[in-house]
Amino acid sequence: MKKNLVALAVPLLFSIGMTAGLVLADDGHRNRLFIDRDVDTFAVLPDGVQHPEGITANPANGDIYVSTFTAPFKLLRYSRHGRLLSQRDFGQPLLGLEFDRNNNKVYITNVGNFVGVESKIQRVAADLSNLEDVAIIPGIGAPAPRIVGNPDGSSDTISFGSGARVPNALVFDQDGNLYISDSFQGAVFKIADVAGCNVNTCNVETFSHDPLFATAGFPPFGANGLAFNKDETALFVANTGDDRVLEVELVSGLRKVSVFAESLNGADGLVFDARSGLLWVCANQADEVVALNAKGRIVAKLGEFRGINGDGTPDGLLFPASPVIVGDEIIVTNLAVALTDAPGDEPEEDVKLWTISTMRLPH
Repeated sequence: MKKNLVALAVPLLFSIGMTAGLVLADDGHRNRLFIDRDVDTFAVLPDGVQHPEGITANPANGDIYVSTFTAPFKLLRYSRHGRLLSQRDFGQPLLGLEFDRNNNKVYITNVGNFVGVESKIQRVAADLSNLEDVAIIPGIGAPAPRIVGNPDGSSDTISFGSGARVPNALVFDQDGNLYISDSFQGAVFKIADVAGCNVNTCNVETFSHDPLFATAGFPPFGANGLAFNKDETALFVANTGDDRVLEVELVSGLRKVSVFAESLNGADGLVFDARSGLLWVCANQADEVVALNAKGRIVAKLGEFRGINGDGTPDGLLFPASPVIVGDEIIVTNLAVALTDAPGDEPEEDVKLWTISTMRLPH
């Protein structure tokens, strides 16, 4: 595991119980890192259902929706207390989910390209009825090469070749426009007024197609999690393979992309907590969830992996993929997928039952 350089810059580390002072308050401990490794299981997926990836919540009743990345491809609906309410089958891998609170629908990224068909955005009613196609993801190819400077004044050129259409994460802005990351094409797409259009009328705009959204790293997914800050002056984009969170500046209208935070081991799903002003990041290769302040500095870490339980469930977090905040909890999918070829190398190979985890947010 790579050490997080941002975290190493924090002068003092300490662990504190959730009922004690809480370092994120202005109580004389603002320069200390908040760490809480306690993880509870929100739900265990049904037998035979594996690799939960996307997650979202209905703010009206707390229902939690979870998508799966491998067959059997499913969209699962849970109650606020982790009881499975309903499920729907799909024929393609599902990655990101986002709830449209204004129209009571769940939006889905369907990665058909992984099984030889079109990749698309879909939506379904909150009770998982009335599935409909919203838009087909266009093929725009890989972004331009990335020029990377070296300390000696030389530079390296990274060229990207993948043209697969891999819509991953979703986020709405305050005007009801939908933004979609594409992990292989290195892009962020936008569908304006998405609730008012369908697969025949929706216009999929290339909002940004930038070399920083692509990756030659590991895991081999570029643009991933999406989140706006509170006033929507910036859109944050995780780049999983590059271990980064990127910032798209929106004030000037130039959509300039820059690095917001480095060395986040497998930066995956993002969620912004408007109450605290913190950006929460699933670090899937570090088996933890971290919080970034307005300067991109890690100020909190939640969760850890503690091994495999006797029933085959992960103890704690294992490859945390996507987060959602409900009340004072952050609920996370444990993708728990093995990515290397050598047998026995990864604890994910020992998982028999897949889980969704929950952790208390610091106040």
